[in-house]
Amino acid sequence: MKKNKFVLILLLALSLLIVACGSTDGGSGEDGKETELVLSTWGFNEELLRKNIYEPFEKEHNVKIVLEVGNNADRLNKIRMDNNVDVIQLAEGFTVQAINEGLIEEINPDNIPNLEELYDFAKAPFGAQYGPSNTIDRFGIMYDSDQVDIDVDSWDDLWDDSLTKQVTIPDITTTSGPMIPYIAADIEGLDIKTDIDAVFNKIKALDDNLVKIYSKSSEVVNMFTQKEVALVSGLGFAYGQIKEAVPTVKWVDPKEGSYAAMNSVNVVKGSKNKDLAEKFINWLISEEVQKANAVDRVDSPANKTVVLTDEQAEGLAYGKETIEKLNVVDWQYIYEVNKEWIDKWNKEISGGN
Repeated sequence: MKKNKFVLILLLALSLLIVACGSTDGGSGEDGKETELVLSTWGFNEELLRKNIYEPFEKEHNVKIVLEVGNNADRLNKIRMDNNVDVIQLAEGFTVQAINEGLIEEINPDNIPNLEELYDFAKAPFGAQYGPSNTIDRFGIMYDSDQVDIDVDSWDDLWDDSLTKQVTIPDITTTSGPMIPYIAADIEGLDIKTDIDAVFNKIKALDDNLVKIYSKSSEVVNMFTQKEVALVSGLGFAYGQIKEAVPTVKWVDPKEGSYAAMNSVNVVKGSKNKDLAEKFINWLISEEVQKANAVDRVDSPANKTVVLTDEQAEGLAYGKETIEKLNVVDWQYIYEVNKEWIDKWNKEISGGN
């Protein structure tokens, strides 16, 4: 009798243990298997991102994060064709396209309490119903001090006569390409909406200095390494790699201001894991993750509670003073004139580069 009672108690304890193991927050399916959360993102720094973001989240929520990697355009096109993606990270211009095409799910901000820790313009850059910006980068100037004779401190220096065939700028179709017309307008005191012909004339005047118009940041690294280029207008995330290859390269925040370049994170329309996706967004913008990525030089933090040493902050878009100086472009307007600008660029700017 005692033996039967002992067996019964043992079986009951085992059944309770199995139930407990299968009820981990967020991720178990009906068959007890871990849920898959499909994340569409870029392919760089995957090892560091797994350490800082994916693996801790997987462990906490009994979920498997499945990555779909590629550039902005390719990944946007993929969610146009199917909706197996739960969460997508995109640069601002591509985020606006996705929202306007109805590809992004509205969020419940109450489920993402870490929103309150972000810089104000990162909290809801596309409206409170959509996801935040989880990183802040700068579009500024990098130049090789061994090859450039002038002290670069202005966007106008791209047009300096001493830089003949030493400059490269991004193509209009890239993440930061639409910032070039804004820069030209700012230098000339033009209205980007009414003086677009004059803006493009200013960009055309850069032709003598242009070596190439680049479409990938990797091209910039190669051009610097091979001494094909001495000055680039580019995004800060590439600076560390360029500096490592060419130690004499310097970063400049032009006196007119660098431009804010932010990546957003959103739930994709039709996701069957919306609650889990919102938990992932909340984790992604947490102080813990944002600091880990900053220290590893993966991304500059959008979370204003992150505290870094001077050494950790070197080369990053970090701190209230730096962030408040950044210029912000109107991505909704760029979306509206995108085709016009691309056509004009292809006819007037990129023909000889």
